[in-house]
Amino acid sequence: QVTVIFAGGLIGLFLSQTIDYEKTASLGISITHGWAITSLTVFIILLLGLPLIASQTPNQTLAIIDSFFRSGSLVFGGGHVVLPLLQGEVVPPGWVNSDAFMAGYGAAQAVPGPLFTFAAYLGTVSEATPNGWVGGLICLFAVFAPSFLLVIGVLPFWDTLRQINMIRRALVGINASVVGLLLAALYDPVWTNAIFKPSDFGLALLAFTLLVFWRVPSWLVVLLSSLGGAILTII
Repeated sequence: QVTVIFAGGLIGLFLSQTIDYEKTASLGISITHGWAITSLTVFIILLLGLPLIASQTPNQTLAIIDSFFRSGSLVFGGGHVVLPLLQGEVVPPGWVNSDAFMAGYGAAQAVPGPLFTFAAYLGTVSEATPNGWVGGLICLFAVFAPSFLLVIGVLPFWDTLRQINMIRRALVGINASVVGLLLAALYDPVWTNAIFKPSDFGLALLAFTLLVFWRVPSWLVVLLSSLGGAILTII
């Protein structure tokens, strides 16, 4: 994903037109440059250091923190992009089986707030210890920590950076590449783990129609889809 995003930035840099800078109101948040640099330093140390420490230490807690911290660090442009990252971290080692992963992802759609809260579910149902509510809190903290560190680290420099035309052009390409990543996440793991026969596709199409065209609340769509899946299993 990082390679795709980087390539999108390069394409946007060289192919996008010059973009006029639109001045917007300040966020009204004051963070000193010292705090910003400290946050960025901590982020880089954790991103590079946690994998090294986890590989040399047979500590399951460190392995879990490393996996979720990296997943939270490498996401850009939408919570759903984190889905294949999390699946790659928890399913292959057997922490969470594929069925439980997809069930939790479906249930997360009925919960307000960012998709990153899905990490709490994964930590809770994990076969590896620590799990339960302790594992859920650990995973939730680890996946959100990069966001806080990066926001604090970048915010004091953002107004200056966004005035640079090269960066604005690169962001056009990055945003376009994220759309592709979201489509890829829709196919794998969502489609490949949920659509096995025509009736599955019909149920998914019905849920899409209810959500997009009839504006049925997402939590109700999830419940109706669960009921529909149960009926299809019996039939």
